[in-house]
Amino acid sequence: MDGEGIRLDRPKARRRSPLPRWDPEAFGKASERIARFLGTGRFIAWMTAFVASWLAWNILAPPRLRFDPFPFIFLTLMLSLQASYSAPLILLAQYRQADRDRVNLEQDRKQNERSIADTEFLTREIAALRTGLGEVATRDWLRDQLEDLRREPDGGRSAPRPGVHGEPPAE
Repeated sequence: MDGEGIRLDRPKARRRSPLPRWDPEAFGKASERIARFLGTGRFIAWMTAFVASWLAWNILAPPRLRFDPFPFIFLTLMLSLQASYSAPLILLAQYRQADRDRVNLEQDRKQNERSIADTEFLTREIAALRTGLGEVATRDWLRDQLEDLRREPDGGRSAPRPGVHGEPPAE
């Protein structure tokens, strides 16, 4: 073996291609701009003006200056060519938009999962706090106890009397 055989630990050297190279992202952005323009009223107005002027020239001009007589075959060819290029560009723009929508949907789904997890955590924390508050003397309960002590003639040294404010509220 000569030592320069097929090496699997190195990438292959790039071959020169007779085809021009283009950036797929730049091409996609350009197709989106074209597709966005083709879907506007401005494009329809410009196309209508173009076709109307084409027809007017080829109907009203002197016969020797007409370049596309009545069946308007050249106009039909140009409109077909425009349609054959615009359809794939519009499809490419739609595919790119669908890809962006899919990525956004996935991000929204993950965000919703995080929000649900946070909400469940906070719900559990609130439930734990409520349970804990049932065992803690609240400000109102302490105020009632102090008021009861103040009202008793012996200053609260006797046995606690059962009643409305005798025990902390159970929640």
